[in-house]
Amino acid sequence: MCKDCGCSVTEHSHGHHHDHEHDHDHHGHSHAHQAAHETLHHNPQLNDKKTIDVITKILDKNDHEAGHNRAHFDDHGVLSINLMSSPGSGKTTLLEQMAERAPFRFGVIEGDLETSRDAERIKAKGVPAYQIQTGSACHLDAFMVHEGLHDMPLDDLDVCFIENVGNLVCPASYDVGSHLNIVLVSVPEGSDKIEKYPVMFRQADLVLITKTDLLPYFDYDIEHEKAEARKIKPGVDILEVSIKDEASVQRVIEWIEFKRRMRS
Repeated sequence: MCKDCGCSVTEHSHGHHHDHEHDHDHHGHSHAHQAAHETLHHNPQLNDKKTIDVITKILDKNDHEAGHNRAHFDDHGVLSINLMSSPGSGKTTLLEQMAERAPFRFGVIEGDLETSRDAERIKAKGVPAYQIQTGSACHLDAFMVHEGLHDMPLDDLDVCFIENVGNLVCPASYDVGSHLNIVLVSVPEGSDKIEKYPVMFRQADLVLITKTDLLPYFDYDIEHEKAEARKIKPGVDILEVSIKDEASVQRVIEWIEFKRRMRS
């Protein structure tokens, strides 16, 4: 059992351990452990030494593999971006829209409990995609993502998106080897999600408030949500997005392109 989130994943299903050594990415390592420690702090029933030892062991192995993934992306000059959100916030739709406009070449590693629908949608846009079906696991981990790396034509890509399982809790605890984290939250979800799920939003390099074309129909305080995001992580970038507004999608593309060029 994956003790920090309750999903039916054994420690061994988090993957094999590489014999060769890779440097840890200390930023990724620390954010995954911090998120796990916060989970423990808010779940007293998990706060015993045996459970903590199991979680630490799982996260240490995961962080080691995440460092390996990041090094693999670096070797190919690819910027990796972890997309996280609740189900239905618009991750796949945003990627579809970017496929038609982005100046950079990208591929997508998709994570869902079941079906390959999202990967098929992405492939239909001419974008390489690899589907990971996690079964009952509520997040992707670094070992799962590693499986997808070998199916990605990294030499032909500038960016690789890791579209995580729809969930605002567990993905925050697992470094998957990304360079950046983008977290989406949609207007129909209500203007309390950032405050309710601070661990997730503390990992964000960019927060996207999506489906803003629905603002006239929902009691959603967008300025309150922006303030909450910056209270949790001062200085975090925030963009408003509506798929019906091409300019808003273009701003996301420009943010990613800026980050990509900074690394090259």
